[in-house]
Amino acid sequence: MNTTLNFASRRQPAYGERARSYERDTAAFQPYRHAVVEALPLCSGQVVLDVGCGTGLCCGLLRDKVGPGGGVVGIEESPEMAAVAREHIACEGWDNVAVVQAPAEDVEIGLTADAALFCAVHDILQSPDALRNVLTRLCPGAWVAAGGGKWAAPMMVALNSMVSLLHAPYVRDFGGFDRPWQHLERLVEDVRVQEMAFGSGYVMTGRTPA
Repeated sequence: MNTTLNFASRRQPAYGERARSYERDTAAFQPYRHAVVEALPLCSGQVVLDVGCGTGLCCGLLRDKVGPGGGVVGIEESPEMAAVAREHIACEGWDNVAVVQAPAEDVEIGLTADAALFCAVHDILQSPDALRNVLTRLCPGAWVAAGGGKWAAPMMVALNSMVSLLHAPYVRDFGGFDRPWQHLERLVEDVRVQEMAFGSGYVMTGRTPA
């Protein structure tokens, strides 16, 4: 099977032909990106993986936390999104930020990272293979943080209708959307989950086994 055609047929248009409008289209989500990054304990000089980095909207926030002596490695499956991210990085002159264009299930990185971020990447979080591959790139005891949208309580019908409309362009399958972190929490320890926006969003943190 031609994997390029397979990927093109299953990815969301928001990650392909609309990649250059992604930042504008998701501007309202920026405060949540800040919240997820803020929840990830990082120290100056560390290396962090930005899994499903998209156009690099979290890269600068992560770079601020690890400083010029640290590093940020973005992982992005979409060639269009990765291209925009690299342009953004070059424009900012971030020489310690890089993007690897590959599926999270298959990505290979020639280093061991100290932490990983999964921000608004529901499809990746529903892939145990992707999660296991990424976590093998982390050192023991590494922090991970995940965040994004989720279903609110079933009684919140109007809110969940709005959530569906908001996330449909960016989610291939709403399976697991009631508890998006369910696969990740099985692979890490010290799990903490904070719901936000009346239960329509969340931030989860944990650590790889020491």
